[in-house]
Amino acid sequence: MTDYHIGMIVPSSNLTMETELPRMFRAREDVWPEDRFIFHSARMRMRHVTPEQLLAMNAQTPRAAAELADARPDVVTSACLVAIMAQGPGYHCTAEAEITAALRENGSDAPVLSSAGALLTGIAALGARRVAIITPYLKPLTKLVAEYIEDSGVEVVDALSLEVPDNLAVARLDPQDLRRHWRRLDVSNADAIVLSACVQMPSFPVVQAVEDEAGLPVLTAATATTFALLDALGLRPRVPGAGRLLHGDIMAVRPEGAK
Repeated sequence: MTDYHIGMIVPSSNLTMETELPRMFRAREDVWPEDRFIFHSARMRMRHVTPEQLLAMNAQTPRAAAELADARPDVVTSACLVAIMAQGPGYHCTAEAEITAALRENGSDAPVLSSAGALLTGIAALGARRVAIITPYLKPLTKLVAEYIEDSGVEVVDALSLEVPDNLAVARLDPQDLRRHWRRLDVSNADAIVLSACVQMPSFPVVQAVEDEAGLPVLTAATATTFALLDALGLRPRVPGAGRLLHGDIMAVRPEGAK
C-alpha cells in the first residue's frame, strides 16, 4: 500500500472541497485499495463570492502555501476556481507559479495545480470543443468564467447562473437539484456539460446520473481536479461513478489555448 498526501488551499468558508474530493478518492480506494490518500488543508479568508473578497483571498496564497509545505504533501492544489478565473484568462498559470515558489522556499518540491487549470485540462482531455456550464455565481462572475474557458479555445454554448453570492449557502445547495438544472441548458450543440463550475457547489452524487440522462460527458470542477491530482501523482485517473473523465482510460492533455 502506498500513501499519497494531498495538500489543498481552500477558502475559509469552503465546506465541499474537503468532502467531495475525499469521497471520490475513498471510492477509488474501495476498488483499488493499493493506493491510500490523505488530505491536508490550508485556509484563506473568504465569505462572500465578490470580486473584492476574491482578490483579498488571493493575496493570502503565499502564507497558505507555506503552511502546507510543512506537511510535505506529494501534490498541492488551489481549490477556488472563480478566485482565479475572475483575475482574467491564463491567471491559473500565475497562481500555480506563486504557490510553487512559496512551496520551494519552504522545502517542498510538490507539483502544483489549480481547480481552474484542472477544469481546462479536463475539458481538453475529453476532446470537447463546446460546453454548457452551470455555476452558483452571480451572472457577471459566470460571464468571467465563460470568457476564461473560451480563451482556452472552447466555446461556451450556454451558461446557467444560480446566483447565490454567500459561499456557505452554495455549499448547502442540494446536488439533486442539478438533475433539474441541467435541463434548463441548451446542450444541442454541446460536446460536454460542466455540471458545477465551482468546487463549493456539491455535484458528485449526481454526476453519473446526469451523464446517463444527457448522453454527454459530464464533468465538474471537483471531478476535473481529481483527474488532475491523480495524473500529477502518476496514477490512472479512475474513480467509479464519477463520469467519463474518470473512467481511467483518458489521459491529460494541455488545452490548445492555455497560456
